Amino acid sequence: MAKAHAPRSGSMQFWPRKRAKRSHARIRAVRKSKEAKPLLFAGYKVGMTHLMYVDNSKTSLTKGQEISTPVTIIECPPLKIYAVKSYKNVDGNLTAKKQFNFTADKEFARAASMPKKHETPQIKLNEEEFDELRLLVYTQPKLTGIGKKKPEIFEIPLGGSKADQLKYVQSLPKEIRLSDVFKEGAIIDIHSITKGKGFQGPVKRFGVRLRQKKSEKTKRGPASLGAWKSQGHIMYRVAHAGQMGYHTRTEYNKWMIKLSNDASNINRKGGHLKYGNVKNTYCLITGSVGGSKKRLVKMTPPIRNKSEMLEIPKITYISGVSQ
Repeated sequence: MAKAHAPRSGSMQFWPRKRAKRSHARIRAVRKSKEAKPLLFAGYKVGMTHLMYVDNSKTSLTKGQEISTPVTIIECPPLKIYAVKSYKNVDGNLTAKKQFNFTADKEFARAASMPKKHETPQIKLNEEEFDELRLLVYTQPKLTGIGKKKPEIFEIPLGGSKADQLKYVQSLPKEIRLSDVFKEGAIIDIHSITKGKGFQGPVKRFGVRLRQKKSEKTKRGPASLGAWKSQGHIMYRVAHAGQMGYHTRTEYNKWMIKLSNDASNINRKGGHLKYGNVKNTYCLITGSVGGSKKRLVKMTPPIRNKSEMLEIPKITYISGVSQ
């Protein structure tokens, strides 16, 4: 009889499997752009639905046919700009040099301290004084129906050359909208914090097999603690119980199949389950997106895919059936 063989249970790609430090993802690398514009946007996860569209892919077996696909709804109220930060490369490390603060809403004080006096500064910089400019922005959850006022604060990198970046920040808009960063049909990367599952055992956490009913001590544990144990402790590679979920994860090459300002097409009678009605600009992302409802997810240009856009298909139906 052939010997049963299976690859190792549980990926070692992400380690350690511990809780994220905050409820929105930290992004370390963003694809550069020749155009001077923000390279990141964020929105609140509403939930999932499905739609029907005419397949327009040239190489698809279902080309020209009407097909169904699951989509995730993300509500994207405008981001407000609080400051412009300049960075200088010092010994290979980007170091913050100057910060120009703008007037902020009163809700900003829920997340960070605010200066007593606000003045609109004149951004006077020379190209020799900085290597990169970034925007410090905050979200506006008060515009949504999720029952939250405290904003999230994070930085947004800018594309273009130093001269283009300087020209952009000297004529900043008051708000950044989703359409300023992405267009309908864009390929994007999604950065999110996954759903938290708490403390879980190795069967649920790593998918190890249940041992036979006559096994000693436990059935829901690893069959072996490792062949080599002379190091005096059990190696971290052995599947054990621990934290599961609430991890920072990135999903690559997602398709923004629809971007719209009219939420009447997706709002359901009684609102979306555990969320409410969508009131702002929204986008539909094909497939699932990590995280629970009402959680902030961040979107960036694709860092792996060469193509940044796909042809916009003809959408024939969007499901509005309540969950």
